[in-house]
Parts: sequence; C-alpha cells; structure tokens
Amino acid sequence: MAHSEVHNNRGELRIYESVDELGTDLADYVAELSELSVKERGVFAIALSGGSLIGLLGKLCKAPYNRTIDWAKWYIFWADERVVAKNHVDSNYKLAKDGLLSKVPIVPSHVHSINDSVSAEAAADDYEFDIRQMVRTRLISVSDISDCPKFDLILLGMGSDGHIASLFPNHLVLDEKDQWVTYITDSPKPPPERITFTLPVINSASNVALVVTGGNKAEAVCLAVDAVEPDCQSIPARMVQPTKGKLVWFLDRPAASKLNNSQFPNQG
Repeated sequence: MAHSEVHNNRGELRIYESVDELGTDLADYVAELSELSVKERGVFAIALSGGSLIGLLGKLCKAPYNRTIDWAKWYIFWADERVVAKNHVDSNYKLAKDGLLSKVPIVPSHVHSINDSVSAEAAADDYEFDIRQMVRTRLISVSDISDCPKFDLILLGMGSDGHIASLFPNHLVLDEKDQWVTYITDSPKPPPERITFTLPVINSASNVALVVTGGNKAEAVCLAVDAVEPDCQSIPARMVQPTKGKLVWFLDRPAASKLNNSQFPNQG
C-alpha cells in the first residue's frame, strides 16, 4: 500500500496516492476494528456521517469484506443527520442505505436512524434517548472517564470550512458539554435543520476516523492538523481530540498538500 504515515499530537495521518488506495485501506481499517470489537464485546457500534464518506466506504460491499465481516453484530448510528424524510435526497440515512447498508446483511433493527417526523429539537432528544437505552444494555460501551457513550468507531468527513458532523465553525453547539445529541436549525449549508453528536461524545469514542479528500479541503486540513495560531482553535475538526481513543486521518494527496512537507518523506 503506497502511503505515507506519520504520528503527531493530532493523531495518526495516513496519506494516499489515490482515492482508490484510500478506500482499500479504509475498508481494511473498518473490518479490523469490527473484528476486534466483536471479539472483545460481541458487538460493533459504529456511527456514520454523510457526504463523500459513504462512497469511500464502498469497498466494504465487495469481496472479501462482504463475506468476512460479521455484519449481524453491527449496530449503526449517525454522528449527524439532516431532519428530512428518509427517502429525501439530503438524508444521510438514505445515502448510507443506498451506498452500503442495502448491499450487506445488516440486521434492520440494528440500524438506528432518527425520527424524521418531529422537530429537530425533538429528534435530537429522541436520538439521545435511543443511545442511552443502548448504553444501559452495553450494546454501546460507556466511557470510564465520563458518562458519555463510547462508540467503537465514529467515521467523519470534513467540510472545506473544517466542519465535522453538523458542528460548524463558531457555532454555539461547539460548547455543548451536557447533551450527547443536540440540534441546529441554522446550518450554513442546506438543509438548515440537523441533529448532531456533540464534541464530548465524539471525543469519548474508542476510535475516530476523519476521512478527507480533495484539494478544496487542503487549507482546512492544514488548520486542523498543523497550524498553531489561536484562531485555529475554532476549527471544529481541530477539536476532535479523543480523550483515550485513537484518531486516524485518511487523506488523499491533494487534501494533504498544504501540510508541513518535512513530516512526510515521500511528499514532493
């Protein structure tokens, strides 16, 4: 696998020559975590996001993963969701169902989508209640340093503004400490109404992967990973700092193009 790898205080950075290579390694990574989690806990609790991420997970639907992964042990959640109908073009659930979930033998009752028939506020409350039930039965682990759920894996993309899930720069919900799931009605990107995991939940996960491709994200990657200026602290992707978990960045060469080159011996 031709990729550069480096560890710094912002996690493990994996940089790939092509999106295809990134997709192969991402599938390996998810399959490995699934196997470890099923071995340790008997289940694999994973939270997905939307955007290009689902397309990059496409290799999980193909050999060997479609046969070797223990899909019946997967419990699926969304780190954020648009408050739209499940068949709406903007639905993260629809994106994941069409691109991944309908192609592998996942147990339908293990797929935890939001209640899309209520307000954003009520949908966030409902979703948090759902997760609390799963924590109570230990289908989702609980953090030993807070009462937050400890997902086995949270998979996130990142916008060109550095947003992750539906946590946008300079938004009040970045400061939310008590709720596990919150809502916004003023997303700078349509649709405006969304629910989202809060930073304490994201940072309580056992594993967080940030998957970012394309040159239009290079500046935000640099701000999230390299830069030290105080104004970078408001970049949501920079606030992803798992307390005891592991953070891995999956980047293609264009997305990594503005990083400090001296870190990457193979980067020209």
